Amino acid sequence: MLQTEKLSFSYTGATTLTFPNIDCQKGEHWLLLGQSGSGKTTLLHLLGGLLSPTAGSVKVGDTSLEKLSAAQLDKFRGKHIGIIFQKAHFVRALTVEENLKLAQQLGGSPISTDRIKELLDRLNVGHKLHAKTTDLSQGEQQRVAIARALVNQPTIILADEPTSALDDTNCEEVIQLLEEQAAAVGATLLVVTHDGRLKERFEKQIVL
Repeated sequence: MLQTEKLSFSYTGATTLTFPNIDCQKGEHWLLLGQSGSGKTTLLHLLGGLLSPTAGSVKVGDTSLEKLSAAQLDKFRGKHIGIIFQKAHFVRALTVEENLKLAQQLGGSPISTDRIKELLDRLNVGHKLHAKTTDLSQGEQQRVAIARALVNQPTIILADEPTSALDDTNCEEVIQLLEEQAAAVGATLLVVTHDGRLKERFEKQIVL
């Protein structure tokens, strides 16, 4: 479902980052571990088609991301890949509900307020439905960002440090939700983190 081969990336004037081959099958849950500076976020952006590799390939199912045009990649990502960024990016002028509806629209999914409310309630931020994202705490923003990534029921879920701003209780709830939502649609889940609390939870791990 998610495969890489001989993947590398170079920032201008920086050392080339090379990554181990990845082979995550449909429905599997993986943890990618590494300290700051090890290239975790870069790898996640490559897997999500947000960066183009210097060399190598990324395949989601039978689709090689590097062979898609920018427009094709945007459409493919919106439909098949849910990305939870380390720092949430929202349309500041919109409410929480409107941001999630926008994600549904861009992903080509039917607009479903019930789906949005269900996810937000599960993440303990249902009461923030009509709030502006600028009025949310960091932890609340992170949970809303998780809801946005899950709202279209993607086949691949990529989560960049989804628990970094959360206490132990919310950390457990967030990981449980990610696992449940991935299992519900048979999605492949890859959590990128340096959070040691998650090491014992995932049998399948990649270490950078």
